[in-house]
Amino acid sequence: MEQRLSLITLGVANLAVARTFYETLGWQALPQSNETVAFFQCGGIVFALFGRNALAEDANLAPHGEGFSGFALAHNVREKDEVDTLLAEAEAAGGKIMRRGSDAFWGGYTGYFSDPDGHLWEVAWNPGGVIGADGSFRFAER
Repeated sequence: MEQRLSLITLGVANLAVARTFYETLGWQALPQSNETVAFFQCGGIVFALFGRNALAEDANLAPHGEGFSGFALAHNVREKDEVDTLLAEAEAAGGKIMRRGSDAFWGGYTGYFSDPDGHLWEVAWNPGGVIGADGSFRFAER
Protein backbone atom coordinates (compact mmCIF):
# COMPACT_ATOMS: atom_id res chain seq x y z
CA MET A 1 0.00 0.00 0.00
CA GLU A 2 1.38 3.40 -0.95
CA GLN A 3 1.69 5.90 1.91
CA ARG A 4 -1.14 8.20 0.91
CA LEU A 5 -4.46 9.49 2.25
CA SER A 6 -6.91 10.25 -0.55
CA LEU A 7 -10.25 11.04 1.02
CA ILE A 8 -11.73 11.67 4.48
CA THR A 9 -15.47 11.08 4.89
CA LEU A 10 -17.45 12.21 7.92
CA GLY A 11 -20.82 10.64 8.68
CA VAL A 12 -23.29 13.42 9.49
CA ALA A 13 -26.82 13.49 10.91
CA ASN A 14 -28.07 16.12 8.45
CA LEU A 15 -26.11 16.71 5.25
CA ALA A 16 -27.67 20.12 4.55
CA VAL A 17 -26.78 21.42 8.03
CA ALA A 18 -23.24 20.01 7.85
CA ARG A 19 -22.63 21.36 4.34
CA THR A 20 -23.90 24.80 5.36
CA PHE A 21 -21.55 24.80 8.38
CA TYR A 22 -18.46 24.15 6.23
CA GLU A 23 -19.59 26.54 3.49
CA THR A 24 -20.11 29.24 6.15
CA LEU A 25 -16.45 28.71 7.07
CA GLY A 26 -15.63 29.58 3.44
CA TRP A 27 -15.24 26.09 1.98
CA GLN A 28 -16.49 25.54 -1.57
CA ALA A 29 -18.23 22.30 -2.49
CA LEU A 30 -17.04 20.54 -5.62
CA PRO A 31 -19.41 20.13 -8.59
CA GLN A 32 -19.50 16.37 -7.92
CA SER A 33 -21.52 17.09 -4.76
CA ASN A 34 -25.23 16.25 -4.74
CA GLU A 35 -28.13 15.77 -2.31
CA THR A 36 -26.51 12.67 -0.74
CA VAL A 37 -22.85 13.71 -0.48
CA ALA A 38 -20.76 16.90 -0.39
CA PHE A 39 -17.13 16.96 -1.55
CA PHE A 40 -14.52 19.65 -0.78
CA GLN A 41 -11.01 19.74 -2.26
CA CYS A 42 -8.46 20.24 0.53
CA GLY A 43 -5.01 20.35 -1.03
CA GLY A 44 -4.26 16.83 -2.16
CA ILE A 45 -7.12 15.29 -0.15
CA VAL A 46 -10.86 15.32 -0.76
CA PHE A 47 -13.02 15.91 2.33
CA ALA A 48 -16.53 14.44 2.13
CA LEU A 49 -19.76 14.67 4.11
CA PHE A 50 -22.13 11.71 3.86
CA GLY A 51 -25.19 10.64 5.84
CA ARG A 52 -24.05 8.89 9.04
CA ASN A 53 -26.54 6.02 8.68
CA ALA A 54 -25.68 5.50 5.00
CA LEU A 55 -21.95 5.53 5.75
CA ALA A 56 -22.38 3.00 8.56
CA GLU A 57 -24.51 0.79 6.31
CA ASP A 58 -21.90 1.00 3.56
CA ALA A 59 -19.24 -0.21 6.03
CA ASN A 60 -21.60 -2.82 7.55
CA LEU A 61 -21.44 -1.18 11.01
CA ALA A 62 -23.88 0.21 13.57
CA PRO A 63 -24.42 3.94 12.99
CA HIS A 64 -23.92 5.11 16.59
CA GLY A 65 -21.21 4.58 19.16
CA GLU A 66 -20.59 6.13 22.53
CA GLY A 67 -18.06 8.69 23.76
CA PHE A 68 -14.84 9.93 22.25
CA SER A 69 -14.27 8.68 18.72
CA GLY A 70 -10.50 8.45 19.17
CA PHE A 71 -9.44 10.87 16.46
CA ALA A 72 -9.38 14.54 15.55
CA LEU A 73 -9.03 16.31 12.24
CA ALA A 74 -6.52 19.15 12.20
CA HIS A 75 -6.27 22.47 10.40
CA ASN A 76 -2.88 24.12 10.70
CA VAL A 77 -2.54 27.88 10.24
CA ARG A 78 0.34 30.07 9.13
CA GLU A 79 0.33 32.52 12.07
CA LYS A 80 -0.30 32.01 15.79
CA ASP A 81 -3.14 34.57 16.00
CA GLU A 82 -5.04 32.74 13.26
CA VAL A 83 -5.89 29.96 15.76
CA ASP A 84 -8.17 32.21 17.82
CA THR A 85 -9.62 33.83 14.70
CA LEU A 86 -10.55 30.47 13.19
CA LEU A 87 -12.00 29.19 16.48
CA ALA A 88 -14.23 32.28 16.59
CA GLU A 89 -15.31 31.69 12.97
CA ALA A 90 -16.18 28.07 13.75
CA GLU A 91 -18.21 29.12 16.78
CA ALA A 92 -20.07 31.78 14.78
CA ALA A 93 -20.85 29.17 12.11
CA GLY A 94 -22.48 26.88 14.68
CA GLY A 95 -19.52 24.89 15.97
CA LYS A 96 -18.82 24.30 19.65
CA ILE A 97 -15.53 25.39 21.22
CA MET A 98 -14.06 22.42 23.03
CA ARG A 99 -10.86 24.15 24.14
CA ARG A 100 -9.88 27.77 23.60
CA GLY A 101 -6.49 28.48 22.04
CA SER A 102 -3.53 27.98 24.36
CA ASP A 103 0.20 27.38 24.25
CA ALA A 104 1.13 23.74 23.66
CA PHE A 105 3.89 21.86 25.47
CA TRP A 106 5.68 21.30 22.14
CA GLY A 107 6.00 25.02 21.37
CA GLY A 108 2.92 25.62 19.23
CA TYR A 109 -0.49 27.08 19.93
CA THR A 110 -3.71 25.06 19.60
CA GLY A 111 -7.43 24.96 20.29
CA TYR A 112 -10.32 22.64 19.46
CA PHE A 113 -13.85 22.94 18.13
CA SER A 114 -16.46 20.41 17.13
CA ASP A 115 -18.72 20.68 14.11
CA PRO A 116 -22.54 20.29 14.43
CA ASP A 117 -22.15 16.48 14.44
CA GLY A 118 -19.49 16.53 17.16
CA HIS A 119 -16.53 15.80 14.88
CA LEU A 120 -13.44 17.15 16.62
CA TRP A 121 -11.15 19.65 14.88
CA GLU A 122 -7.82 20.86 16.20
CA VAL A 123 -6.72 24.30 14.99
CA ALA A 124 -2.96 24.58 15.37
CA TRP A 125 -0.04 26.87 14.73
CA ASN A 126 3.16 24.84 14.56
CA PRO A 127 6.39 26.86 14.42
CA GLY A 128 8.12 23.78 12.95
CA GLY A 129 5.69 23.43 10.06
CA VAL A 130 5.40 24.88 6.59
CA ILE A 131 2.10 25.40 4.77
CA GLY A 132 2.37 25.42 0.99
CA ALA A 133 0.47 27.67 -1.40
CA ASP A 134 -1.96 24.77 -1.99
CA GLY A 135 -2.62 24.42 1.75
CA SER A 136 -0.49 21.31 2.15
CA PHE A 137 1.32 20.92 5.47
CA ARG A 138 4.87 19.67 5.85
CA PHE A 139 7.30 19.67 8.73
CA ALA A 140 10.27 21.97 8.12
CA GLU A 141 13.46 20.10 7.24
CA ARG A 142 15.94 19.71 10.06
